[in-house]
Amino acid sequence: MTTLTFRCEHHYRSGFRLAAEFEAREGVTALFGPSGSGKSTIVSLIAGLLCPHHGKINLGTRTLVDTASRVWLPPERRHVGLVFQDHCLFPHLTVRENLEYGFRRRRQHTADLSHIAEVLEIESLLARAPATLSGGERQRVALGRALLSSPELLLLDEPLAALDRPLQVRILQSLRTILAERPLVALLVTHDPSQIEALDAPVIELKAGRIASPPQPS
Repeated sequence: MTTLTFRCEHHYRSGFRLAAEFEAREGVTALFGPSGSGKSTIVSLIAGLLCPHHGKINLGTRTLVDTASRVWLPPERRHVGLVFQDHCLFPHLTVRENLEYGFRRRRQHTADLSHIAEVLEIESLLARAPATLSGGERQRVALGRALLSSPELLLLDEPLAALDRPLQVRILQSLRTILAERPLVALLVTHDPSQIEALDAPVIELKAGRIASPPQPS
């Protein structure tokens, strides 16, 4: 079983300091806390968008970061799928082409485009442009694209914040279905307790840059 191990410190000129240590296993783990608690900083450190001042990040047997040994794996070599609140689809590509972009990022694939589209209920959208989609449809496409890159780790940074509750539940149920078929570590960043309730997942609570409670089994 693959485990994400995170032990890092990072600080900003504003005075905010992150000092966090946790582990997340296969399946979804929720990273929960108010705005400004350091959730997105943790995502950026894991994805390679930031380099911690001190610390180490391991994904299974792979070391992504180890400041003591001067190891810092570039983002493109971390095999991480990212989904943000603003979904970041390519506007000049169709839905199918956006999905295929994720598929082309890896030579070895463990995901099937047709199956992912079916589970996420986006089969009827494949020929459409992102500009014609609703917010929920765009977010499902973004999730599909990330999954089709065959990531070893999935980072979901507040991807459902702008969606209504019923749609959040449907997308989270689809995610659980996919991860049950193809286990990988997924970290869902949220400040919404209802999303955690819908997922029934372990929770890491973050307050002011510190872990307030470690993950507990669901």
